[in-house]
Amino acid sequence: MNHPSVIKPADHAVYAANTMGKATIFESARLLVGLNAFEPGQEHALHAHAGQDKVYQVIEGEGLFLLEGRDLAMEAGDLLVAPEGVAHGVRNTGSGRLLVLAILAPAPHK
Repeated sequence: MNHPSVIKPADHAVYAANTMGKATIFESARLLVGLNAFEPGQEHALHAHAGQDKVYQVIEGEGLFLLEGRDLAMEAGDLLVAPEGVAHGVRNTGSGRLLVLAILAPAPHK
């Protein structure tokens, strides 16, 4: 994909029957923009990032943002910021697919 360009996230979603699907839209040393795609019932368990902040933007569907000690309902258009060290996750509790844009800064080291 050439950047800059207009991106329709749903066109790049990768869904899998047995696990959350992942796709990378853009990656540099400073930033990673990806997609997390969930079938009904799938989740990305609680986890935290050292040295990285993360932003989730719900593109389509509904579910829960998972945080330590609480869950927050989410739907298309909602956004969650998970600063460095804050445990977070996502669960699709809806009857349809859930697509979440995930932005990490700085990008993970390979």
